[in-house]
Order: sequence, then structure tokens, then C-alpha cells
Amino acid sequence: VAVKILPPHLADDDSFVRRFRAEAVAAARLAHPSIVSVYDTVTDGEVNAIVMELVVGTTMRADIDQHGPLQLDAVLAIGTQVADALGAAHAAGLVHRDVKPANILLSRDGRVLVADFGIAKAAEGADLTNDGSMVGTAKYLAPEQVEGKAVDGRSDLYALGIVLYEALTGPPPFVADTDAG
Repeated sequence: VAVKILPPHLADDDSFVRRFRAEAVAAARLAHPSIVSVYDTVTDGEVNAIVMELVVGTTMRADIDQHGPLQLDAVLAIGTQVADALGAAHAAGLVHRDVKPANILLSRDGRVLVADFGIAKAAEGADLTNDGSMVGTAKYLAPEQVEGKAVDGRSDLYALGIVLYEALTGPPPFVADTDAG
């Protein structure tokens, strides 16, 4: 297994930890070969963590950073597996909210897995954000997320499109002077 320890600034927020646990339970119900399995959440004193499937490999972010843009066949294979995983999550009522290359794992056995379901949703409404603020990584956010509006599965698909564009070309399609552009 892999154990991901929540940073102190997240673990110190009791309302975040409650939402995080609820979202981890929802994510644990997802059984899909392209979604990192979540097994449990753990609290030990001031340490809060999530126990999940260990994926041996790298992230899409690290692969792009190390090797540059990917070949079309690789982008199509990755995109297909991620879209299938997101479809399963959306059918179960879960929206990822933070689809980005760092949350797409490329395992040594050839599987592509989506990680960190529930963390972005748990952060929504936490003291870490203000009403109407965005949750996620700015350059992959759908317009409705940037505007602080309600999101659904289409927001994840928008982000996936940005990720695949970047994987194929190198830079993301939109570059601005600020995170929210």
C-alpha cells in the first residue's frame, strides 16, 4: 500500500478532515482498473492519512517533464483509460475536480490510473478557500470552476482535454500572466 499523509495545514482543519474522510469513503466504493484504490483513512494523534493502492511507476507530469511531449498513440491510450475512469466515477456521482498530469499515474505494468479522488472536493468549502473561489489547479480548470460555479463531470472532461493537449504539444493551450488568466 501507499500512505499519503495530509499536510498539517489541511489536517489542522477539522471540517476539511471530516469532508476528506467522507470523500475517501465514496472514492473507496469505486472499483475500476484505472482508478487508484482507496482502502482507508487513518488518524493517529495529529497525523491524518489515506491508505491506498501502491502504484509503481511515474506520473504523467514527471514523464512529460523528463521526456517532452508524448506520441499520439500514447496520448490516445492514456486519454482513453482516463476517460473510462472518469466515466465510472461520474456514473457513481463523483467529480474529480483536479484532473491534471500529476494526478495521472503511469504504472510499470502499462496501466494508467487516476489518483486523488475526493481531495479537491473535500477542500471545497474548507477554510482554505473562500466562497466563490476555485478548487483545483488553475491551468486545467473549466471556466465554471474559475468562476466559482457548480461543477459536474463535464468539468473533468474539460480538464482532461487540456491535459491531453499539453501531453501532445508540450505547453498547455492557454498561458496567462496570472493563475486565473
